[in-house]
Amino acid sequence: MDSLVLIKNLIYEIRGQKVMLDFELAELYEVETRILNQAVKRNQERFPEDFVFQLTSEEWEALRVRSQIVISPKGGGRQYLPYAFTEQGVAMLSGVLRSKRAVEVNIQIMRTFVRLRQWALDSKEFGQRLLDLEKYFMEHCKDNDTDIRKIYEAIDLLMDRTKPGDIGFKV
Repeated sequence: MDSLVLIKNLIYEIRGQKVMLDFELAELYEVETRILNQAVKRNQERFPEDFVFQLTSEEWEALRVRSQIVISPKGGGRQYLPYAFTEQGVAMLSGVLRSKRAVEVNIQIMRTFVRLRQWALDSKEFGQRLLDLEKYFMEHCKDNDTDIRKIYEAIDLLMDRTKPGDIGFKV
């Protein structure tokens, strides 16, 4: 479970997509970032733009500031902007890296993406059920205004407690 929490913290929202960054993926896979990116460049047909894209300088700076990403690789810093891999891009990585570690890490990452998606669906369903309940009481309890107010207060409390927190970082 700890690995799922660790991976969840490495998923950001950029350009409306959940993504992971090349240097963090390389660390998980226990390879150098340049090795990961070389493997991607050698297999470009497997990585269309909706699987991997390079961040703009504005996106990278905003992400670094808000997420407090600190880069101190050997060699004194990045020579280029990082690449962001969508869920499909991450899935494709295990095929091009071809190591046991890559397969193990990809399994954990895929499980994390699935759990995040399930959590989002569960939250939507719960919210819809609360709205349906509110409509029901509006239609059937028109006479007793005090009780309705108490019900609304209870529903508002529930909505605040179940409101999903942002996962990752939106640029």
